[in-house]
Amino acid sequence: MNEAERKVLVNGSQARFDRDEAQELDRTAAYPGRRDQFWIPQTFEARDQVYLTGNSLGLQPKEARRYVLEELDDWARFGVEGHVHARRPWVDYHSGFAPSLARIVGAEPEEVVAMNGLTANLHLMMVSFYRPQGSRRKILCEAKAFPSDLYAFESQIRFHGGAPTDLIALEPRPGEHLLRTEDIAEAIDRHRDELALLLLGGVNYYTGQWFEMHTLTHQARQRGIVVGWDLAHAAGNVPMQLHDWDVDFAVWCSYKYLNSGPGSVSGAYVHQRHHGQSDIPRFEGWWGHRIQNRFAMPSRFEPTPTAEAWQLSNAPVLSMAAHRAALDLFDEAGMDRLRARSLELTAYLEAALNKLIAAKRWPWRWISPTDPEQRGAQLSLEVGAAGRRFFDYLGRNGVVADWREPGVIRMAPAPLYNTFEDLAQLYSICERYEA
Repeated sequence: MNEAERKVLVNGSQARFDRDEAQELDRTAAYPGRRDQFWIPQTFEARDQVYLTGNSLGLQPKEARRYVLEELDDWARFGVEGHVHARRPWVDYHSGFAPSLARIVGAEPEEVVAMNGLTANLHLMMVSFYRPQGSRRKILCEAKAFPSDLYAFESQIRFHGGAPTDLIALEPRPGEHLLRTEDIAEAIDRHRDELALLLLGGVNYYTGQWFEMHTLTHQARQRGIVVGWDLAHAAGNVPMQLHDWDVDFAVWCSYKYLNSGPGSVSGAYVHQRHHGQSDIPRFEGWWGHRIQNRFAMPSRFEPTPTAEAWQLSNAPVLSMAAHRAALDLFDEAGMDRLRARSLELTAYLEAALNKLIAAKRWPWRWISPTDPEQRGAQLSLEVGAAGRRFFDYLGRNGVVADWREPGVIRMAPAPLYNTFEDLAQLYSICERYEA
């Protein structure tokens, strides 16, 4: 199969969406993923599930068990001395994550740190970078941000003595589901003298829309507005260049596309221009103190001259061990190869379902971007409340998707472990459904 033939099949114009075709697409892929390195949940009939919810909780890397057991063994063997004598000493355990995370989000290693949970990191960053002063008091976000983000924004505004009107939440145009770049840009300009912070999700959790991060960051920064991004659905999903784009800060979780376990340790990015400042507003803890004299227990905080200055406590080693196993797979694959496979899988899934929707005249529509370059590894299908029957049918037949009220099914073909054969199996299951 040459490249032209492959492209025709992936885009669906001549695809059969059967098992033989899918296996050939998997066999001839430039990068086939590493499904063999993940535990695939099983159906009651002991078949692999068609697992399409990596945008909610990624699957477990097989090496995660070994990494966690090694830390448990070292804890049993050394007790407190594991901080210096464990095979990966705990005293600077977090530092080994920086190169991998930097490659994933496009940063310098000193600009990233693995720590805390996602919303905790969001609050820590906003302490430093949301500084309402004078007429600049407002935060610009998307109205359909993940609820935890909205709670954080609203509580930070209250904490600073602001009003509910200090949150500007952008809605799509009437009858649309996506925020147009030009509408966000217009809002930045219209509120340029009121905005203290632009804070959007890199990839919207509901629609899978990948915002034009570089364009919007540049525009806001040119107008003196601080820029942050919540990368919960972007990290490990789409390639980014946070440092080159001049982003001030970002946060993300590791349990979705980064496959590091439920509630696993999260991450943060702070541009290097903000490093080494002792007068920056910051909630401080001892693990953010300079390593050179941290254990001399000084009473005055001296920030580590990197993103590690925002750390509060020592590393949650057991959680981070699973994170390390997942990051090894990202180091091996690289974001460019993962993105190329992601584009193919998502296109094939879209074409398969489009064929069924047209043939069966299902009254459903996509609310994800039609342009592959404007979305991550996620497709959101609006099926309405009556579509819950279809969603339940998928579950009974071994397809794990995600339901979002009031009537949207999200499907995310993760390039590390999903295959074209998964999607052919989904097509076969859907073909048997009668609405």
